[in-house]
Amino acid sequence: MHHTALRADLLMLLTAAIWGFSFVAQRLGMDAIGPFLYTGLRFLLATLALLLVLPLLRGRAQRPAIERSLLLSGGLMGLVLALGINLQQVGLLFTSVTNAGFITGLYVIVVPLLGLLLGQRTGLGIWLGASLAVIGMFLLSVGDGFSVAAGDWLQLIGAFVWGVHVLLVGAFASRHNPLHLAVVQFAVCALISLLLAVALEDIRWDAILAAAPAILYGGLFGVAVGFTLQVVAQQDAIASHAAIILSLEAVFAAIAGAWLLGETLHLKGYLGCALMFCGMLLAQLWPRPASVLKAS
Repeated sequence: MHHTALRADLLMLLTAAIWGFSFVAQRLGMDAIGPFLYTGLRFLLATLALLLVLPLLRGRAQRPAIERSLLLSGGLMGLVLALGINLQQVGLLFTSVTNAGFITGLYVIVVPLLGLLLGQRTGLGIWLGASLAVIGMFLLSVGDGFSVAAGDWLQLIGAFVWGVHVLLVGAFASRHNPLHLAVVQFAVCALISLLLAVALEDIRWDAILAAAPAILYGGLFGVAVGFTLQVVAQQDAIASHAAIILSLEAVFAAIAGAWLLGETLHLKGYLGCALMFCGMLLAQLWPRPASVLKAS
């Protein structure tokens, strides 16, 4: 049991790192194309990549590739994913990568709050860990004279959407083959985003070629690898605990923003990183209520 939990934690930590660096690709991709087209193309690429991988796994025991419940579960996840990722993508036009990472990471509090509405019991360690993580993200991302820009409001709305997505993944990941579930949600997200791009944006082939490096990273790593690892890991993780670890994407986003985009990371930013890691450890090591342990 401890080995399974450690494996899930490491996979989610890797996912957070991939997502954090994806913020840079998301920002750079929009230098040439619109936010909806960028999202649609990278999720389309991720869908095709997973469809190529699936035949290689046919020799393993798997559930049927097409089930009505799978399509409904993946479709709902894809709908919420499309809303969250496009709010994030449009918001990046009006805020920094570091701020976007911080505000998006507020789903670390949203998840246990939504869980309470669903009748789930949340342990004290999760609440303390989440609180430390939020304080850490504040120190990491908010400087003197912080003002709430339009992009920040979009990221804040998106944080609630991401909270719903984490809960949905936690609910469905153990019921279906994770790769099949990932393919369905990616395809739905790609379709919605591309339809929005056709309706609202100017689409040019030369612009797509200019954005190709960002699309490739965002599609293959940020989506195909990152979101698939999330589904796989959350088969063996409590949703509120998963949110703690996945919120560390804010740390990696700040590091990526400083390293690749020249965004400043001050001493209190490093303190924020340390508090977030402490929050993750506290949520993991604090004794959990018996009902939560049974549910997991």
